[in-house]
Amino acid sequence: MTEAAQSGERQAGAHHAATHPSVVPLRRSPAAPAETSSVDTSSEYALPPLPVASSITKRLFDILVASSALLVFLPLLVMIAMLIRLDAPGPALFRQRRTGLGGKVFTIYKLRTMTVVEDAGEVRQATKNDIRVTQIGGILRKLSLDELPQLFNVLVGDMSIVGPRPHAIAHDAFYGERIPTYGERFRARPGLTGFAQISGFRGEVRELKQMADRISADNAYIDRWSLGLDVMITFKTLPLMLRDPNAY
Repeated sequence: MTEAAQSGERQAGAHHAATHPSVVPLRRSPAAPAETSSVDTSSEYALPPLPVASSITKRLFDILVASSALLVFLPLLVMIAMLIRLDAPGPALFRQRRTGLGGKVFTIYKLRTMTVVEDAGEVRQATKNDIRVTQIGGILRKLSLDELPQLFNVLVGDMSIVGPRPHAIAHDAFYGERIPTYGERFRARPGLTGFAQISGFRGEVRELKQMADRISADNAYIDRWSLGLDVMITFKTLPLMLRDPNAY
């Protein structure tokens, strides 16, 4: 091709771009992705969502239970918030990032029960007789009342009434490297309560096997989910709020 011909093609291309606004000569930068957990769940994205994550019936159950519970417990929530502010300096509400469905990170809400508010690369797990727990916080943790604000997380769709309990992101990274099936728990929305909790796998983790057993229970729930299972777990959770030895 001659130089004159090449010059003519370049001019024609420039004229076409100028007269056709839809032509974009520069490649656009991709949009910034939403924040996700450091745990690898990419193998799950290619699979169709499981019933536990896509069921309209489960979502309606979540909305019904969460909205009804909020109507009942709202006055109690306000009173507890006031007691927290009087008991120790700091906010009444505690926010922390957690990993949800598909590895997407969301903000979880809890009533503050400690003198510290951790959400960094290292989060120390609560232990029995933990000196960081406030006086009113010890009571709230024993009765699981500190989890009540998560009813708002359920209403907006970040959580479910029943599902794997969400861990701090630092713990997700730590255990995700050591337990091969850890990332499979992100196939469902995290829950206020779960099969692992009613099976005794709650509380301080002193050795890896304890977390592995908890993850096994979480994944068993996901694989065998039914609405009846959610109802059963919900009712079995109620008495544990009053006498769970692993709650502290």
